[in-house]
Amino acid sequence: MAFAKLINSTAGRLLRIVAGIVMIGLGFFAIGGTAGLVVAAIGVIPLAAGIFDLCLLAPVLSVPWGGTKIRAMR
Repeated sequence: MAFAKLINSTAGRLLRIVAGIVMIGLGFFAIGGTAGLVVAAIGVIPLAAGIFDLCLLAPVLSVPWGGTKIRAMR
């Protein structure tokens, strides 16, 4: 649960957003081609999760999907 709280903190959300943007940029500008499109598409996942405050690892960590609910847990 400590990892879930960390990744859903403000810093964790910003990290996921930045990682998503970096992956999209690398995919389009550094890698290119089909592989670049795949990397860019995968980069949308952490970007969206950070923006919408979702924990995609929730089922594995046995916590709620919403970051607000995770931060409210003790």
